[in-house]
Amino acid sequence: MMYIHYCRYCRRIHILNGHKAYCPACSGKLTELDISYLKYVNLSRQDRRALKEKCADEKALRELSVKYRSKSGAGWFRQPAQAAGAGPATDSKSASRPEYSPHLQVSVS
Repeated sequence: MMYIHYCRYCRRIHILNGHKAYCPACSGKLTELDISYLKYVNLSRQDRRALKEKCADEKALRELSVKYRSKSGAGWFRQPAQAAGAGPATDSKSASRPEYSPHLQVSVS
């Protein structure tokens, strides 16, 4: 299945299969948007540009995004909405991953 993702580091919208966590262009952390593939591909060029500009705003990006969590081997599930006043939910996998840094050096041997 195809999902629409936004990378706030390289400011690109990606259409990727499955729930991806990292940008294929810059390895930054992706945000999955709550818009279907069919809806996105039927947008006009101006509407796509407006969506990309809206994603550049941090507050608007939070409104456009959808959170998923993974259970080991069981697949991906949409995370339930949080109760007012509750802190942000984090699962142990995402909490242990480092945040993207443009100065991060990765060596492959």
